Amino acid sequence: MKKLRLLLLFVLLGLAAFSQTDKKEQVIKEGWNFGALPAITFDTDLGFQYGALVNLYNYGDGSRYPNYNHSLYFEVSRFTKGSGIYRFYYDSDQLIKGLQTSMDLSYLTDQAYDFYGFNGYDAVFNESWIDDESADYVSRMFYKYDRKLFRWKIDVQGKISSEKFRWIAGLNFLNFELASVNLEKLNKGKSDDDLLPDVDGLFEKYQEWGIISEEEADGGFVPTFKGGLVFDTRDNKPNPMRGVWTEAVLVVSPEILGAESSFTQLSLTHRQYFTLIPKDLSFAYRLAYQTSLSGEVPFYYQSQVVTSIMTGSTSEGLGGSKTLRGIRRNRVVGDGIFFGNAELRWKFARFQLKNNNFYLGLNGFMDFGQVTDKIDFVLNNTSLTELSLANNEKDYFDWGAEEMHVSYGAGLRIAMNENFIIAIDYGLAADKRDGTSGFYMGLNYLF
Repeated sequence: MKKLRLLLLFVLLGLAAFSQTDKKEQVIKEGWNFGALPAITFDTDLGFQYGALVNLYNYGDGSRYPNYNHSLYFEVSRFTKGSGIYRFYYDSDQLIKGLQTSMDLSYLTDQAYDFYGFNGYDAVFNESWIDDESADYVSRMFYKYDRKLFRWKIDVQGKISSEKFRWIAGLNFLNFELASVNLEKLNKGKSDDDLLPDVDGLFEKYQEWGIISEEEADGGFVPTFKGGLVFDTRDNKPNPMRGVWTEAVLVVSPEILGAESSFTQLSLTHRQYFTLIPKDLSFAYRLAYQTSLSGEVPFYYQSQVVTSIMTGSTSEGLGGSKTLRGIRRNRVVGDGIFFGNAELRWKFARFQLKNNNFYLGLNGFMDFGQVTDKIDFVLNNTSLTELSLANNEKDYFDWGAEEMHVSYGAGLRIAMNENFIIAIDYGLAADKRDGTSGFYMGLNYLF
């Protein structure tokens, strides 16, 4: 897998090195255009990923280019052993005049969804336990569980006093199905030396110790209703060179339609963009704070990061491709979180190919975040005794250890017609308690 990633990175960097900036006027796009990207990766336990994603853009008569009238995104990709992404996303400010409308319909299956416990560094991560070449090896699936997520999401924005100052409203229906990792399925076709051992992982232990209740252990339905305000002065949505994008969002989840609990969350996000060299170099940063105001948030929903609009198939963290790159996905989970990202963005080459406008960009970034309000839980007495005497409590908990998590790295962007942007990032964790590194390939700038 590492060789495949390095080969891909060298190919793309080679393309960048031999590309020359083209000073021609941009081609004005009209009508329908599309960008496509194959999804091909390999994972030892999940198998080969195969499939494709396609993004269709309608520019109308071209008078608004690079702004589009309609965007339709389709993705179908699967792993040979069962995990997959099935997603349709629509975005438009022309469907209903005066309103920005987006809709997401997704079914996401993940046979090895990351779970490292709660409250960041308070939950100990033992990397040797998932290293099958280590003497302390337990299982590559120790910090995993099986998750299936169905999501239907609609968001609407309308202006208050101008296009810059807008209101936000939306609804989001999510249904989570959780289970232990299906070892029998993942072991199918493996040699004896490569079989996953049949042992309890952290997900099963948290149930045994009473941290995860029986009611929540199999997932549940979470309906949320959203309202808020946004102030947006960006000069370009896909990759702004100047402006601010600030929003305050309140999310309410009532106990209706079979939902197991009700809660309220507040999310505050500020993004700002500065031009350093006109058209070529910019600095951008994002600061975000999210916390629970009332009720009890189910543990399986705590990793969801609230935003006014989604830029990818998931909005989860902290850790992973959308929040803290280079830090393990979901490494930092709490009842309240703070995180930030800082990026230098350089568009170093522009050219035209087959009547399409392209640019190549390089990014340098630093990401950071931590839990601000911890998830409260109590170990039941029997399990606490067993944990302390038999399993060594310090292998699982380091009470009060939580502090800022930091990562840094670089990325490459390949943009077609300003809107279809292939994103490749490689991040390094600054602290080994967060893992080592992460390689990500997808679409769009992070914010």
